[in-house]
Amino acid sequence: MTYLIGVDEAGYGPNLGPLTIAASTWRVADGADCDLYEALSQSVSRVPTHDTVAIADSKALYKPGGGLRTLECGVLGALSQRTSAPATRDSLLAQLKADAIPRTPWNSVDDWPLPIDASPDEISAAGDRLGHGLAAGGVQLVDLRARLVFPDEFNALVERHGTKGAALSHCTLALVRQAVDAADAGTECVDVVCDKHGGRNRYAGLIQHHFAESWVTPITEGRAESRYRCDGPHAGVSLAFRTGGESHLPAALASMTAKYLREVFMREFNAYWAAQVPGIRPTAGYPVDAKRFKAEIDSAQRKLGIADAVLWRNK
Repeated sequence: MTYLIGVDEAGYGPNLGPLTIAASTWRVADGADCDLYEALSQSVSRVPTHDTVAIADSKALYKPGGGLRTLECGVLGALSQRTSAPATRDSLLAQLKADAIPRTPWNSVDDWPLPIDASPDEISAAGDRLGHGLAAGGVQLVDLRARLVFPDEFNALVERHGTKGAALSHCTLALVRQAVDAADAGTECVDVVCDKHGGRNRYAGLIQHHFAESWVTPITEGRAESRYRCDGPHAGVSLAFRTGGESHLPAALASMTAKYLREVFMREFNAYWAAQVPGIRPTAGYPVDAKRFKAEIDSAQRKLGIADAVLWRNK
């Protein structure tokens, strides 16, 4: 058996809101070359249709200010393959095995109900479609997990590692290590695909840091792809960092999961500040608009005694 693991992030660029990273793990019998889009063609497509569940790069399925229905059908439908679809934010975090979140005024009061834009019936139907496709294709979705990095931790990680790219890389590889450790130790192969990030082509030292018991060997390092093999305790594990890694279905579901998780928290963030500053326009948190938003909440923020450290990412 082979495990295919895909990893991606959302929220690397913004000044407001969390950085979110997700990993999805699939088990197949056909080896690392298995094309999951082909194997699951009865139930999965790259674009939404009446008969399939859309799994693709989140940037193709969601635009700022747009609805979350398509993301919810994919992410919550996928989670329903292992248990019931989460009905609240906290149950979503639990199913994604995310660490406890820091309690702030915008996420400490209510446990937000889910789904937000899709209906429970739509989530159930998406889960059924995906389940039928998995059974027909001989594929198992065995794990979906996430890591959230809020502004105060993000700033500390950037200071520790020197750059935001290095901070992202270390958080990503820590999540990869968790996903690999959760895979069946008796499997023949674990193939990991991550989208390239941090402006780097060389990842051997980074991988070695997080897989210290193994020996990491570069197979190829270049602009399109950097691939590595582990020997020793993690023999059979290969890791690839690809430009456009979200074209790989496991990374696409990770992309959707990371984006959905971030958007849930941004909905809460914007709702909180709308109650404090009536009429304020919501923000997606990206640099130019984040400065506008920060200026407009400044007076309320000072009155509420909310420190910048829990609100603002410095880079």
